[in-house]
Amino acid sequence: MDLALDPEFYLLLASSYARLVGAPLIADATQNHDDAVPQAQWLYQDAPFCVLAHNTAADPVFIYANRSAQRCFEYDWDEITLLPSRLSAQAPERSERQRLLDAVTCTGFIDNYRGLRIAKSGRRFWIEKAVVWQLIDEMGAIHGQAALFHQWQDEVAQA
Repeated sequence: MDLALDPEFYLLLASSYARLVGAPLIADATQNHDDAVPQAQWLYQDAPFCVLAHNTAADPVFIYANRSAQRCFEYDWDEITLLPSRLSAQAPERSERQRLLDAVTCTGFIDNYRGLRIAKSGRRFWIEKAVVWQLIDEMGAIHGQAALFHQWQDEVAQA
């Protein structure tokens, strides 16, 4: 199922973010079904920040990446939604990434996270001040984890 513009998936992202983080995913956004379609569209197509989500599989796969995230990681929708999320970090950084995800599982969310990631081309970049949270619906079912970050910068090669 394509979740890019799905209003129900948007409501899962937004409501779990608001409940856990205590702030709206989109400033001035409402969380009702009438507004979900244009808000889902804005988040996917126009948001100036990155949002990604992966599922709960044993080896989680990305199920959502807005266009800002696709540009940042250099994958299109069809590519990124087949990508195991662990491949967004190189092998040496994967254990650090897994510690972060385990902490999110225990606490519900982490903010102000900084981590080294890798794009499709091999370009390495730092994500800065990221928020990572559990995707939890109103009934308490966990659907995966999501991340939001406004800042990223290419890693500077050491001479």
